[in-house]
Amino acid sequence: MTSASKRVLLAAPRGYCAGVDRAVVTVEKALELYGPPVYVRKEIVHNKHVVTTLQKRGAIFVEETDEVPEGATVIFSAHGVAPVVHEEAKALSLKTIDATCPLVTKVHREAVRFAGDDYDILLIGHEGHEEVVGTSGEAPEHITLVDGPDDVENVTVRDPEKVVWLSQTTLSVDETMETVRRLKERFPKLQNPPSDDICYATQNRQLAVKQMAPDTDLMIVVGSRNSSNSVRLVEVALEHGARAGHLVDYAEEIDEAWLEGVQTVGVTSGASVPEVLVRDVLDYLAQRGYEDVEPVVAAEESLLFALPNEIRRDLKARGMSDKMRHDGSFSEAGSLH
Repeated sequence: MTSASKRVLLAAPRGYCAGVDRAVVTVEKALELYGPPVYVRKEIVHNKHVVTTLQKRGAIFVEETDEVPEGATVIFSAHGVAPVVHEEAKALSLKTIDATCPLVTKVHREAVRFAGDDYDILLIGHEGHEEVVGTSGEAPEHITLVDGPDDVENVTVRDPEKVVWLSQTTLSVDETMETVRRLKERFPKLQNPPSDDICYATQNRQLAVKQMAPDTDLMIVVGSRNSSNSVRLVEVALEHGARAGHLVDYAEEIDEAWLEGVQTVGVTSGASVPEVLVRDVLDYLAQRGYEDVEPVVAAEESLLFALPNEIRRDLKARGMSDKMRHDGSFSEAGSLH
């Protein structure tokens, strides 16, 4: 196969979404404002490179609130936390900064509202995922987890006239709608959320992959294995015609054997992945003859979220900028640009 016949299809949009950008910048600004260490409950976003880079700057990641020293600053991750976590932080006199993605917060509010109206809430999501744990904690006595289409037959409700579905924000759109279809067969009066729960960025990244997949011999998704939306991108690629698909954190994880007989490589990245990691993959492929890069544009994204109020207030008090970063790229040295 000649180099001339080799090409890369590069998905757009890819990488950082507005919620991830906000969460990462929140940790960076907290380190600037208060100095290290700053504690972060759980991984701020599900990406190995981001977490490692922030650790080098002085962020300390903990699993549980009681690991944070009394009176210290703790940041809650983009995936959201249950109300009990806020109570734990208050009991320890912690200064809390909530970096929950506003789109996750929206789902929390929906859960509270429907629970207040005494609905049974069917939460579509993956058991044990941090976002699901946080949302379920808003109304545990009203929420039943539905982990995919095959779980529908296990669902029971008190009143089939008063039931609504909500979802984790990072799921496969197709699989979620299949789950909803099956739920509606069982519960015809099932209500939809007031607005779409699956995040715009998750949908857009899946849309780009769907467009690319039929023309792709190999899909490389840059992302971490604990990143739900990254894992979904590989699944979506394979479901829509890609001959093979792999998830990698770094370019060096690519196995050269994957490229044997491959003419077209698709490249994309999950919503918590810095662009520098995608560039490394493109460099790796270019060195092996895949120099022709064609963008596949599925949507344009311009959404930005303001930083948490606590950070904005303290930045303003010190005359510091709360300007957000737009490209989501860490340099090799770990500084932003």
